[in-house]
Amino acid sequence: MQDLKLIGLKSHVCQIMMQKLLPVAICGILPRNVRYTITRLCSFFSFICCKVIDAVKLDKLEHEIVVIFCELEMFFPPFVFDIMVHLVVHLVREVRLCGPIYLRWIYNVEWYMKILKGYVKNHYRLEASIIESYITEERIEFCSKYMSKAHPIGFLANSWHHNCFISKCLCDVHVVRKYRSEVLETHLYILNNTYEVITYIEGHKTIMKKNNPRQPEKWVLMEHNKTFMP
Repeated sequence: MQDLKLIGLKSHVCQIMMQKLLPVAICGILPRNVRYTITRLCSFFSFICCKVIDAVKLDKLEHEIVVIFCELEMFFPPFVFDIMVHLVVHLVREVRLCGPIYLRWIYNVEWYMKILKGYVKNHYRLEASIIESYITEERIEFCSKYMSKAHPIGFLANSWHHNCFISKCLCDVHVVRKYRSEVLETHLYILNNTYEVITYIEGHKTIMKKNNPRQPEKWVLMEHNKTFMP
């Protein structure tokens, strides 16, 4: 604010400001002839950036941009007009030869390159890191779309920490690694003590008894513990 400057703007933001905001911002600030010429320049860019362009008006527009730059050279010092500014004169011919400008904009590519840049986790293997992150994102999107159409069976038990705020510091927590067998035993214990799962447990035991009528109750229980969980 001290220097009254805009810093860090993207090219697309500058284009929108020039086409939509600049004509409004200079109202009552600059002299009428300067303000009128700048507004005509903003209208020129708004016209060539339209998705539908009238080819009959291109000849008139090509002549008008030359007049606009001649008037700007009368109002502003020469160092403002470098080679990039004079390239605007050739934009109308480019539209006539190649079609509307929005079909050749690089903004979408620049935005997507920023997304790919965020995928990079290993700067020594850029391509592999981008591919791995991209495939992972596709898997997550596929699973989210698949799970959104699935219908749950029964109701899951509410967590003990539901709607609770835990403020205890976890800095000194000691992480203990467990074997898979211990994890499965813990999981089975939780399922056996969950009210919503009891119906499925009894149904599975009934199926085990029906398929193995000669086996004792102890064998059925052990087989149930092995096959009830994946």
